[in-house]
Amino acid sequence: MNFPLYIAKRYILSNSKNNAINIINRIASLGIIVGAMALFVVLSVFSGLKVFSLSFTNDIDPDLKISSTLGKSFFISPSQEEQINKIDGVASYSKIIEERVLFVFDDKQVVTYLKGVDNNFSKVNDIKKTLYNGQWIEPDTYQVVVGYGITQKFSMGLLDFNNQMEILVPKPGKGAITNPEQAFNKSDVFPVGIYAISEDLDSKYVFADLGLAQELLEYKTNQISGIEIKEKKDADEDAIIEKLHTIFNNKITVKNRAQLNDALYKMLNTENIAVYLIFTLVIVVALFNLIGALIMMILDKKGNLKTLFNLGTEIKDLRKIFLLQGTLLSVFGGIIGLVLGIAIVLLQQHFQLVMITPTLAYPVVFTLENVLIVMGTIVTLGFIASLIASSRVSKKLLD
Repeated sequence: MNFPLYIAKRYILSNSKNNAINIINRIASLGIIVGAMALFVVLSVFSGLKVFSLSFTNDIDPDLKISSTLGKSFFISPSQEEQINKIDGVASYSKIIEERVLFVFDDKQVVTYLKGVDNNFSKVNDIKKTLYNGQWIEPDTYQVVVGYGITQKFSMGLLDFNNQMEILVPKPGKGAITNPEQAFNKSDVFPVGIYAISEDLDSKYVFADLGLAQELLEYKTNQISGIEIKEKKDADEDAIIEKLHTIFNNKITVKNRAQLNDALYKMLNTENIAVYLIFTLVIVVALFNLIGALIMMILDKKGNLKTLFNLGTEIKDLRKIFLLQGTLLSVFGGIIGLVLGIAIVLLQQHFQLVMITPTLAYPVVFTLENVLIVMGTIVTLGFIASLIASSRVSKKLLD
C-alpha cells in the first residue's frame, strides 16, 4: 500500500488526544459538507429557473428561423419549398410574415407586431397550448388571436361583432402624405382567441392568417418575411443550416432558438456564473477551516513525524500524508454534501416543499453537469488548501 495514503487514512479515522483538534476537524468537515450541499442546491435552483424562463419562449419560438439578409421580405419558390421538405432532420416548416402595425379598437390604439402564419404554424410551435380562451384562427379568414396583455389594454372580449378590431398598415411608397385616409391599408378583424405566455410576449403579437398579412402589406402570394422550422429529434442542426443556405444561395440568416433569445440566454448564464462564483467564495472561506485543521494536526503529530523522518522518510512523503488527508476529507465531504443536496432537490421536485405561489412550486432541475461542477470545485479547492497546509511540514519544523 502507498505509505503516505495509509498514514493519511489512519489520521482521518482516528481521533486526536487533543479534544480541541477533534472539534476543529469536525467543523472543517461540516463546512465542506454544507458548502457542497448549498452549492449544488443553488445551481439546481438556477437550472430550474433557467428552464422555467425559457419555457415561455419555447412555446412561441421555433427550433430554427430563416430571415432575409437583403431586406424585410423575400420570395420563395415551389422548388425551394420542395427542397426544404426533403432536408433530413426537418419535421415541418411554416411561412410567416412579421410587421409592426397599428391596431385600433374602441378609440384605443396599440402598435405591435402582426404575425401572419400559414396552416403549418401550429405544427412548428406549441402555440395552441398557450390559448387562454377561445380557439386558433381558421385559414383564409379575418380571424385573429391576440395576447392577454393586448386584451387588457383594449378591454376587449372575443367574437364581439359590434366592436371589431381594425388593423392599419402604411401603404408602401415615397413622398409626403396628402390624404391620411388613403395612406393606410385597413382591415377589420375578429378576435377568436386569446393566448397567455408571459407579460412581455402577451403584448407582442397578434396572429392572423398569412393571406391577410400579405394583403395588408401588398405582398405577392410567394412573398414572406420568414420561415420557421421544427427539427426532428436528434437532428443535425448544423447540417440543416448548411443545406438551407445552399437552397437560398446564402441570401438568408438562420438563427436557432438560443440565438433568437440571445439576450435572455446571456442574462441567465451570467446570473448562473455570478451565483457560482459567490458560493465558491463561501466554500473558499470554509476551506480556511481545513487549512487550520491540517496545520493543527501537523503540530499535534510533530513527534510522530520526527520519528518517521529519523527512520528515513523524506520530507515530500511527510507532506504527502497531509496533502492526501485534506484531499480525502474534501472528497468525502463533497460526496456527503452532494448526497444531501441531491436528496433536497429530488424532494422538491417530487413533493414541491417550497412554493413561489400557492400553485407554482420553486423550480429545480437535477443535472449531472451540476454534480460534476460541485465535485470538481470541492476537490480542486480542497487540494489547494491541503497543499498550502502540508507545505508547513519542513525540516526546520522537525528539528
